[in-house]
Amino acid sequence: MKTSPVLQSDLSTSVLSVPPLAWHEDFTPNQKANTALINHIEAGGVTTLLYGGNANMHNVGLTGLAELLQQLIVAADFDTWILPSVGPDYGGMMDQAPVMKDLNFPTVMVLPIQFPATPAGNDIGIRRFCEALGKPVIIYIKTDNYLSVVQLKNLFDDGVLLAIKYAVPRTDPKTDAYLTELCQAIGPSNIVSGFGERPSIDHLRTFNLAGFTSGSVCIAPSLSMGLLKAIQSGDYVEAERIHGIMMPMEDQRDRLSPIRVLHDAVTLAGIADMGPMYPMLSGIDESEKESVGNTAIELLKLEMEARRTAVVT
Repeated sequence: MKTSPVLQSDLSTSVLSVPPLAWHEDFTPNQKANTALINHIEAGGVTTLLYGGNANMHNVGLTGLAELLQQLIVAADFDTWILPSVGPDYGGMMDQAPVMKDLNFPTVMVLPIQFPATPAGNDIGIRRFCEALGKPVIIYIKTDNYLSVVQLKNLFDDGVLLAIKYAVPRTDPKTDAYLTELCQAIGPSNIVSGFGERPSIDHLRTFNLAGFTSGSVCIAPSLSMGLLKAIQSGDYVEAERIHGIMMPMEDQRDRLSPIRVLHDAVTLAGIADMGPMYPMLSGIDESEKESVGNTAIELLKLEMEARRTAVVT
């Protein structure tokens, strides 16, 4: 695992993959399967793994946390960032702070809490966690009222905020007054689009964001990286082509559940056996597995074709 500080420029060098976690039936971590998924993602050129919502880190407690994270650390390449998440509750993230500090993660992401919470309370809690960690953090924004633009700018200026994962839903992602204000306040190079591939072209082209996070990258990492590079180079014809390849998997996730579909899709594609979902979530219904599995297998097929083409050229 890479332990050097995450710099502003690093946010644009790789898609930020947001993988699920693999578990045995007794809900102990499946090191073999987690390693297989990490290796698959790395083989596609992705160098950042952010364990957050798709990993169901909301429900992972303190017991066994250090062992789980240590397994991920040793599975990753020396130039791969492993970035875990904490919270979303204040007590949980403060309990997790010593573990994160001892394992020397370059940063962590604070998961958003919806209730009970206020913007002022969120500000206080994040500052106290950052002080305990001794490093700036990534803040996950999913609603307009989680933290104000002024609060986020103050957190950034005070060295608490490293970057924002921005995932506030809009009917038209190109029209977003809150995101516009955030970009003006802290700079778009400190913000990554947090909705996967679907709004990535609009977010990066309209707001010049640093990059994007992705779940489907766990199945098609080289394709997702190709999308990022195409957008960054201004080749929007190629970007739209790859975007179209990724959309069937994103459609499945949006149709059922982004987290649950991704977890089972990795298994159904044959990349790694992710096992059961960690409570309080559960896998997709048996009746949906054929449809999701077919989509995942087709995406993996296109991923491997893209890798072969890249080697030849």
